[in-house]
Amino acid sequence: MDFKLQPSALQMTYHIPVLLKETLELLNPTKEGFWVDATAGGGGYSRNILEKITPGGKLIAIDRDEEAIEQCEKTLADFEGYSIFINDNFANIRSILNSMNIPGIKGIIFDLGVSSHQIDSPDRGFSYSKEGPLDMRMGRETALSAKDIINKLTESELVEIFSRYGQEHFSKRIASAIVKHRPLRTTKELSDIIAGSVPSRSRTDSMSRVFQAIRIKVNDEMSSLEKALPDAIESLEKGGRIAVISYHSLEDKITKNVFKKEATDCLCGPEVPSCVCGHKKKVRILTKKPVAPSDEETRANPRARSAKLRVAERI
Repeated sequence: MDFKLQPSALQMTYHIPVLLKETLELLNPTKEGFWVDATAGGGGYSRNILEKITPGGKLIAIDRDEEAIEQCEKTLADFEGYSIFINDNFANIRSILNSMNIPGIKGIIFDLGVSSHQIDSPDRGFSYSKEGPLDMRMGRETALSAKDIINKLTESELVEIFSRYGQEHFSKRIASAIVKHRPLRTTKELSDIIAGSVPSRSRTDSMSRVFQAIRIKVNDEMSSLEKALPDAIESLEKGGRIAVISYHSLEDKITKNVFKKEATDCLCGPEVPSCVCGHKKKVRILTKKPVAPSDEETRANPRARSAKLRVAERI
């Protein structure tokens, strides 16, 4: 199937959609029903989906970041009447659709992680290379900020966060230095401490991993994903598809496990002679292995290098 991909100037400056061609081919948008972009951002995927589903279909664009929703509304201004904008966490996908009396959706996409715009905005505090407040909240409704995490948790709790979500080799050394120099207020203060705690050859990687780990903790990203994926699958019509683009091994593992579970009839262990769980498979997996970006895409957009796409279809 041939797809014409023309990201607008607005969406390109806000966030470059990753694996766009591959995602659209597998999601296979048609001109009917309701479609969902669960992480709308600047509207990159949303716009390309709308070009395929209008005039018969409608898109629900969800994002927990109020700034992203405002940008998405601008990007999709010429699709008025076909777009519905929701400022909420995708973990609430079931209640969102129920509140709109939508019985089922044709397709849904999750583009996980942080957007280019969020990284490039110093005042959001996501980047170790730009000085700003220790914030990192994707949605302003989030109770804890990065400043709270860094300044209030114990050393052992920080080690756990850096190790689990960042897979950082020098977690204990970095956590110890943070506790010693608290309170910290800015991203530069945190970056300097990380840089001073690890060998020079590891500084950039360690800063990236620690900032990522804090962001994941602040926004409770893994728990949100674990809740959202089964609910999204349950919301799909027969033949509807779910596409997930992840950038972190834990995100991909969660996606892989949820898809595997929902593509299996019985979840009872081999020690059980006959099924007692009653679980019935709901999807078939369309990507036996995750789809990765091409070398050409990675050269054009280095932030795409860790992306993995998995897609499943409701049966």
